[in-house]
Amino acid sequence: MQFKQVTLDNGLEIIAEVNPNAFSQSLGYFVKTGSRDETLDVAGVSHFLEHMLFKGTPRRTSADVNRELDDLGSQSNAFTSEEQTVYYMSVLPENQLPALDLLTDMMRPSLRDEDFQTEKQVILEEIAMYDDQPPYGAMERSMEEFFGDHPLATRVLGTKDSVSALTSEAMREYHSARYAPNNLCLVAAGAVDFDALVMETQSRTKHWKPAQVGRQLRRPVTISKQIQMVHPPATQQYTLEFSPGPGYMDQSRYISRVLATILGDDSGSRLFWELVDKGLADAAVCYTYEFQDCGVFGLYLSGDPEQQQDNWDLIQSIVNDSASAPVSERELELAKNKICAGILLAAERPSNRLFSVGGSWLSRHQYETAAQVSQHYRSVSLDDVQKAFVSLVDRTTVHVSVGPEIAS
Repeated sequence: MQFKQVTLDNGLEIIAEVNPNAFSQSLGYFVKTGSRDETLDVAGVSHFLEHMLFKGTPRRTSADVNRELDDLGSQSNAFTSEEQTVYYMSVLPENQLPALDLLTDMMRPSLRDEDFQTEKQVILEEIAMYDDQPPYGAMERSMEEFFGDHPLATRVLGTKDSVSALTSEAMREYHSARYAPNNLCLVAAGAVDFDALVMETQSRTKHWKPAQVGRQLRRPVTISKQIQMVHPPATQQYTLEFSPGPGYMDQSRYISRVLATILGDDSGSRLFWELVDKGLADAAVCYTYEFQDCGVFGLYLSGDPEQQQDNWDLIQSIVNDSASAPVSERELELAKNKICAGILLAAERPSNRLFSVGGSWLSRHQYETAAQVSQHYRSVSLDDVQKAFVSLVDRTTVHVSVGPEIAS
């Protein structure tokens, strides 16, 4: 396993974790842009643009793009989050050149007006479909209430109003500003010919012009609040709670993740044994979200509306019970084993390493092997986790619940 990195004259970075023993390779363009980089009048443009990159280029029609993806036998997709947009594919090593040519060409799409209008309807349908799926907008509302006027409050899909009002010209301007080569990173993992990757990428991107690209960073100011939403067709009650947590630049994120695993992993955790295993709730989990300047420690509960308040009271007693029920050595060991096993097992696939290597580089400009990442978790002490556990008692929380009727 060898890590390699090159920065081209136009600012485009190329990185790879080369594994000559792998049978496949994964390639992806990681763009440092997402919903937090949008203004409210173009909310949803990052995700909309992700769709448009599959609609053709000056060299390829939409049908060409999809046909070539099939011809390569690739596993390909894309996603947009609050902080990045990623386009990726996994192919056999002999298809490195055509895969690179296709992905690179897609980074400079045609953005035709007729495709824009057609895809706008697809996006609006996606927003409507998402609103009809559990937990029925509670996640987006939680993000908005927790982050307030912070850029992370912007919905990844945007809203019906913002997407409806979006123009193709505004999208072209956003693409020109955010898809500059110095805001992109080409990432590869697996059986990669790195020298050929660099040479071919340089040839295909030499006309790309760098630009001034920035991002507003600040910690959000969160105020405790409770919100109840009604969705009459729902058969279950869904409750989410957000409280402040470490961002991905903070080393304490490893402690927070271990604590979340102990308290609310989806199997073998305190919440699992007390609620899910006993049939009191459909799901009861803890989780963390990390962003560049801040993070979230979250709780999620779903189940029978009539039992929801009792179940939520039980969750609060478990989460706040750091004094009489401190974390044990056994719990810590099990959590570390579960996390580290997951990391190392996932590392056997180049596609998984693509996201790990690319995500770490885009966010922290840092490369770590799977073993090094595992060691961060192994280094978490019982005292570290217990202190984090105690701190939950006085946390500021945003609580959002949605179900068939207002809870009593």
